[in-house]
Amino acid sequence: MKRNIVIAVVTAAALVGGGTATALAVAGDDDDTTSVTRTDDDRDDRGEDRSDDQDNRGEDRSDDRDGDDDDGAVRAAAGGVTAAEAITAALKHTPGTAVSAELDDGSWEVDVLAGGDTWHTVRIAQDSGKVLGAQKDDEDDAAEVRAALKGASVTAGDAAKAAAAKGTVVSVGLDDDGDDRGWEAETRASGGDERDWSVGLTTASVTADRDDD
Repeated sequence: MKRNIVIAVVTAAALVGGGTATALAVAGDDDDTTSVTRTDDDRDDRGEDRSDDQDNRGEDRSDDRDGDDDDGAVRAAAGGVTAAEAITAALKHTPGTAVSAELDDGSWEVDVLAGGDTWHTVRIAQDSGKVLGAQKDDEDDAAEVRAALKGASVTAGDAAKAAAAKGTVVSVGLDDDGDDRGWEAETRASGGDERDWSVGLTTASVTADRDDD
């Protein structure tokens, strides 16, 4: 005689584990019985574990991206064309006197005071050293700059090379205000720390900027 399929709800599992356990007992003609127990708590635990793993992976990826953002500018400057090399490339394209160089969005912007007291900004690709473009600027302080550099033997390129001993140079420019005239350079360390330096116009000596102390 065939037996019927018996579906039993195991209430003990619900009382002990706080969930519902369903037992399926299937009996056939051969009197063999196969039972399958399915517990809701197990499913919930597995779902929570998967959710926790996904959250942890998401946090790890976020932390990695934050670290990359913090060090991105330093790696870009350290791995490509230096400030001194950018100045050399700019002067080859536009002869004159380089007055400043600054790394901005993957390219160097070099300000050059050319003949006739005209200003030019030359953009140099930071990864290749190629000239990306140049434009004439309407600046009116050519006389002051030439007066500040009178008798100077240290160029902007020289100042960039000297400051490179302190870290990765991301900018260099002429400070022509007051009596302490000279070159100013900004460097960044591998950890992202920024420092400002003063470079002499005649000796290329590098000292910490007093305003940065």
